[in-house]
Amino acid sequence: MRKSLSVLVVAAVVSAALASTGVAGSTTILPGIRSPSGNIKCLFVPGGGGRLLCSIVHSSYARKLQGRCMGPTGAGVDWHGFNLNPVGKGQITCTGGILYSPAAQHPRYVTLPYGKSWRQGVFTCMSRITGVTCRNRTGHGLFISRASWRVW
Repeated sequence: MRKSLSVLVVAAVVSAALASTGVAGSTTILPGIRSPSGNIKCLFVPGGGGRLLCSIVHSSYARKLQGRCMGPTGAGVDWHGFNLNPVGKGQITCTGGILYSPAAQHPRYVTLPYGKSWRQGVFTCMSRITGVTCRNRTGHGLFISRASWRVW
């Protein structure tokens, strides 16, 4: 019994070591952008046409949106940013967790310089000093800055 327990422990340690090095399984890279200040990030999550998840670290409206998500219309979950689907307008994202699979997917952000655009799937994002604007193919989108946000 003691020997089989030791084998189990060694197998678990080897498995954990392989997983941490990426040898045990591969992860899908999720492409994303961050503003030059690093305050705004947008991430493309594939599947069903994909979706764009955007977040902001510091904003003047964070407390208000957190209250909205925690209130009766937000189902009592945290505010995590904004969501843009392939069709339809952008939305506030209230969720109780991560919106991708951390075990199988890994975000990789690149800095999007001011004045430049980034395309992924049906989405285009433009970085400006005033904030980040992202649109889907149907013309709907979202704008995020430290001072304000808008979805259409």
